[in-house]
Amino acid sequence: MSVITFSHQTVLLEETVALVEPLEGRVIIDGTLGGGGHAEALLERGARVFGIDRDPRALEAAALRLARFGDRFTPVKGEFGDAVSLVPGPVDGFLLDLGVSSPQLDVAARGFSFMNDGPLDMRMSDVGETAADLIERLEENELADVLFNYGDERHSRGIARELKARLPKTTFAAVDAVKAGFGRKAWPKDIHVATRTFQALRIAVNAELEQLEHALASLPTLLKVGGRAAIISFHSLEDRAVKQSFRALCGDAPDDTPRGLPVFKVQVANFKSLTRKPITASEAEAEKNPRARSAKLRGVEKVS
Repeated sequence: MSVITFSHQTVLLEETVALVEPLEGRVIIDGTLGGGGHAEALLERGARVFGIDRDPRALEAAALRLARFGDRFTPVKGEFGDAVSLVPGPVDGFLLDLGVSSPQLDVAARGFSFMNDGPLDMRMSDVGETAADLIERLEENELADVLFNYGDERHSRGIARELKARLPKTTFAAVDAVKAGFGRKAWPKDIHVATRTFQALRIAVNAELEQLEHALASLPTLLKVGGRAAIISFHSLEDRAVKQSFRALCGDAPDDTPRGLPVFKVQVANFKSLTRKPITASEAEAEKNPRARSAKLRGVEKVS
């Protein structure tokens, strides 16, 4: 296991730190530790940080990077959806940088990327079901639903049929199955033909939306009064979940309330929004780091 190469370009760093307000002595959970970029910035401002990650490579790399902060940094192996049980609380801040880190995408053996051939794995941890296992286990209609619901893949039925027929064990074999799933004339022109399928498989393998749901539900317990949550999302499913949950915490009706019906408060408004609209990357950051182009940052503060 190499930790030297676990280097990740942190997205919306200054904006996230400003939202969380890591003043000296405050306790903050970085639920997606990754390479430790956000955690380092929080520690440099005097906060104590618990860094959660299920990827042992990320934990080892971050522990080396942040060793200079001594006992103000604590690495925690686990999933951010379990933060309430992993970290003694309540805490002053909680941040998530969702999605896949660059080291995970760049290492072929991790199986996340359709650009490098490797085992069809996609696990952020080293345990549990791989993407190849998932494809083999699910019925064709179930697999098609995963591709459609998690990847917004319009050709999910044809792709699922090919994946089940071929049962690919490598990323390139999976790409070939996707290409065979629908005619070349229908291939998207702005993204790789396998982008949506790989996104959907990754989300399913790592139960990413379930983890996010657990984390969002835990915020009233996890945060102390004055505590802040900041979440960076990278696709519409994540952002929609964050947006609707934050609106509910702030006592607002969800966006999908039918027009003409009475609007009821979802719950007592013991949170306030810190971002009327999502914060996005500047042109300079997006040009320097293409991954930042789709990033959306939202924040809330517990007020009572």
